[in-house]
Amino acid sequence: MSRSLKKGPYVDPKLLKKISVLQTGSGVVVKTWSRASEIAPEMVGHIFGVHNGKAFIEVRVTEEMVGHRLGEFSPTKKFVRHGGKMQKELEIKTADAQKSQAQAAKAAPAKKK
Repeated sequence: MSRSLKKGPYVDPKLLKKISVLQTGSGVVVKTWSRASEIAPEMVGHIFGVHNGKAFIEVRVTEEMVGHRLGEFSPTKKFVRHGGKMQKELEIKTADAQKSQAQAAKAAPAKKK
């Protein structure tokens, strides 16, 4: 545990103030940059727009998320894919095979008529 028990969990006071005004399940997105803020039981049922450095990712809070941080549910890095030239060649071959199958399927009903 990174924070001392005597201090308690860190929850952004501005965030709690915004939540206190809203009703649970209202569907209003609460935008926040406070990724380090822990999810408190009062937050369950609300939707947060957590900033990932580029955009706000909507996070609907459930009971299982209590105790975690908001930033855990808004990834900051985009996964592209594994592999290099070999993987790219395999993907091109499979795409070509799918195209040829689609063309064959289109041509088959035309021959029946």
